[in-house]
Amino acid sequence: MLRDKVNLAEKFSAFQDYRHPRIVGEVNDCHIKVVKLQGEFVWHQHEHEDELFLVVQGELVMRLRDREVTIRPGEFFVVPRGVEHCPVAGQETHIVLIEPKSTRNTGALVHDYTVEAPEWI
Repeated sequence: MLRDKVNLAEKFSAFQDYRHPRIVGEVNDCHIKVVKLQGEFVWHQHEHEDELFLVVQGELVMRLRDREVTIRPGEFFVVPRGVEHCPVAGQETHIVLIEPKSTRNTGALVHDYTVEAPEWI
């Protein structure tokens, strides 16, 4: 199905809540999602999926068990499958996620932040 172009600023302005990813596109077997984050997420891992985090606005610190990676606007970081991680944002941060359609935002962990079926916006 052919879709229109996506304006990220419009998509981010369409919602105000944090930690709730929305689908804005798809490529092959992956969803392209947008999410706003502020504060600490939750430690989790994805056994079968890699995740790409692209920061559009703000700053994201990706905590890993052996280090921390700071991701600024225009930068991205790929968390390989099986790697435990905890995203943290000290201020409101806008993030684009690219991940397989099977990816649940908290991996196998069931938590208050778990989103079973992200919506399209």
